[in-house]
Amino acid sequence: MHGIDLTTSWVGILALAVFVIGYYFIATEEKYEINKAKPALFAGTSMFMLIGIYYAFNGMDPKPLHHEMKLLIEEIAEIFFFLFVAMTYIETLIERGVFESLKFQLVSKGYTYKKLFWLTGLLAFFISPVADNLTTALILSTVLFTIDKKNHAFLVPGAINIVVAANAGGAWSPFGDITTLMAWTAEKGEFADFLFLFVPSISGWAVTAWLLSMAVPKGQPPFDAESEKKPEIRKGGMVVVWLGASTILIAVLGHQFFHFPAMWGMMFGLALLKLYSYRLTARSTDGFDVFINMEKIENDTLLFFFGILSAVGALHYLGFLNYIHDLYGLIGPTASNIGVGFLSAIVDNVPVMSAILKASPEMGLDQWMLVTMTAGVGGSLISFGSAAGVGVMGRLRGIYTFGSHMKFAWTILAGYIVSIALWYVQFEIMGLY
Repeated sequence: MHGIDLTTSWVGILALAVFVIGYYFIATEEKYEINKAKPALFAGTSMFMLIGIYYAFNGMDPKPLHHEMKLLIEEIAEIFFFLFVAMTYIETLIERGVFESLKFQLVSKGYTYKKLFWLTGLLAFFISPVADNLTTALILSTVLFTIDKKNHAFLVPGAINIVVAANAGGAWSPFGDITTLMAWTAEKGEFADFLFLFVPSISGWAVTAWLLSMAVPKGQPPFDAESEKKPEIRKGGMVVVWLGASTILIAVLGHQFFHFPAMWGMMFGLALLKLYSYRLTARSTDGFDVFINMEKIENDTLLFFFGILSAVGALHYLGFLNYIHDLYGLIGPTASNIGVGFLSAIVDNVPVMSAILKASPEMGLDQWMLVTMTAGVGGSLISFGSAAGVGVMGRLRGIYTFGSHMKFAWTILAGYIVSIALWYVQFEIMGLY
């Protein structure tokens, strides 16, 4: 941080106003029918331009601003390219008919909407600690949408369930979420320490899922055994599945052992997919073009990420996130860490966690585990409070929205409270960590 507090200057007040107005239009995209990427991108880019104008008018050295923007570009690029590769793989799997085949396997078994709701939630919770919450949410929301594209009464609770499960599952693994990864690499806890968050995480998700399941309709997805033929996975489809799994593994192991950014392993996986595409097309008439699959990526989701992270980066640079440090001294670590969960729902949890790690308040292992959990799980409270939520909003465009999410936000809050209560019993009363 540059060390200058600009929160009370004209640029600080104006930038905050731009952020609030932009946030309002993001939250009300259904009302005004404006894609959330537009206000996010405008707010994020214009806020830094205002800071640049302020520096120029006051004859200040622009080097600290330039340095901060370079760091921010690096942070955004890591998420941007990670998401870009994950989306490319998903579009390729859709094109190869993998999800249609998976849908047939689930629907032909006669599973009810409620069974499918619990199955996708459980898968999200247990896959995200390994595959990270964003990739998990993207894959399972695609499965959900493939099962029944029109039943909003099933899709909305199902999407929320996947987001909450993916974020809760990511909280008890050092590489299940970006925030846990940040805390782990900052040596705030050993690998095994994070595993002690399993009970609070799964219990909180289970409470939310149980409350959400009441809104899931009865019956089962439409399926006619006579008219619906079993879809065939197109040539190379299963190879793409294994390439995708290998890509995630390479990204995780590369980060853990060689300290590469996770997106580096993902981009290597994209190179593998392109090479395989070339080989398949050369040897078969049923090949695929990766660039054509890339055209179907939700670019608005990628641009929304760029915009919102830029906007929060500007708030951080202006000094607004420094109030987090003051909060710890004022109300103590437990209340502050619970508050971080609510803050990470409004402001992206990555810069919030970054600000906490930079401030580095004096806390024991129990409190660092609490803030890791709340920053991850708390992001579920609002639809775009986490990477998983943003990804699913892109996948289920027009179905899973800010408005549809907020109708069920109370169920997530109930689970969040249960997670914190169980953390308190386990860590503070029983001392099990």
